Amino acid sequence: MKRFRYKAKDKEGKVINGEVEASSENHAAKLVRERDLVVISIKRKGGGLSIFSGFNNRITFGQVVIFTRQLSTMVNAGLPITESLLIMRNQSKGGMQKAVSQILADVEGGEALSVSMAKHPKVFSTTYVALVKSGEVGGVLAEVLVKLSDNMEKQQEFRAKVVGALIYPVIIVIGMVGVALIMMIFVIPKLLSLYNEFDAELPMPTKILMGISGVVAKFWPIIFAIVAGLAYSLFMYRKTEAGKLKTDGILLKIPLLGPLLTQIILTDLTRTLSMMVGAGVSILEGLNISAEVVNNAVMSNALKGIAKDVEKGFPVAYSFSKRAEVFPYILSQMIAVGEETGKMDEVLQKLSHIFEVESDQKVKSLTAAIEPLVMVVLGIGVGFLVIAVILPIYNLTSQF
Repeated sequence: MKRFRYKAKDKEGKVINGEVEASSENHAAKLVRERDLVVISIKRKGGGLSIFSGFNNRITFGQVVIFTRQLSTMVNAGLPITESLLIMRNQSKGGMQKAVSQILADVEGGEALSVSMAKHPKVFSTTYVALVKSGEVGGVLAEVLVKLSDNMEKQQEFRAKVVGALIYPVIIVIGMVGVALIMMIFVIPKLLSLYNEFDAELPMPTKILMGISGVVAKFWPIIFAIVAGLAYSLFMYRKTEAGKLKTDGILLKIPLLGPLLTQIILTDLTRTLSMMVGAGVSILEGLNISAEVVNNAVMSNALKGIAKDVEKGFPVAYSFSKRAEVFPYILSQMIAVGEETGKMDEVLQKLSHIFEVESDQKVKSLTAAIEPLVMVVLGIGVGFLVIAVILPIYNLTSQF
């Protein structure tokens, strides 16, 4: 919701200045006229610094989870949508409050809840909107919101597990690189400069360390610029369709990391498909929506191909089995069971649980492999530094 400054006249002709909160300039003028005022001018009120306003208006996945749970609770308690949104607007802050205010204004204007939510794609995903729409059409919005909030809470918990397991080795690696750079740029050059005063023959490890340190100390701005340029080039390359497809394919083939990413994506995919099918969304529409929101171009393209096959009349399980290089055999096998029994949503839910358990195991395996590897690399690096620094001292003392 935006704020507008207005200038208007009352019935007595007195000029009044004030502010009003509205979704648009026309909406603001309407609100002013409802106060029995004649509008003279309306201007949108400027915000603060864009950097801070952008940070304050940022909406996290956790905020959407809380919003969904609270909305489902109030709707299930029998409160009308408008009253529930009004309460949510008063409880929310920052960007979430603005989004809820806009949705409330649209709903009060006669729009459907799903239509108003679709205007905020950065807050509510295509899957989210499709589920709300199916709930509205089927008259089971309360039940759909409960399932949606349960699903999002599980998704949030699963993400927290993965991030929590990987954060320790990431911090260790960053700290190791930071310490190495500080040593190479500031500490090692001063320490090794002492050896030049003795004009002694330096051992090979010390020469290597001095060469590396000299290059890093003199050219670190250029090295940093090159690394930043490569990172930016990779970022822009991933913006292209071919670049994202290529890099996502490479990610899925990296040992340990690739299988973990596959399991995480499959967990979200099967859980979301299960919820959509259970809410009355057709499997074809569910596949198309999943293809748009899945965070991997390889799997997205595969899902689009599956959706085309299903649209032509092929069974879902057969369409998945044709893409065995992307999706595991168990997925097509279990989907075949779901098609035969007519319990696709239950089968997909069980599949998501299986993939989640496998993801937890792979996360533990990855962390178990990374931690000793980091320690070995750190030990080799520290050992090399010690040898390169101490060996010249030993050589010099042995000469006397």
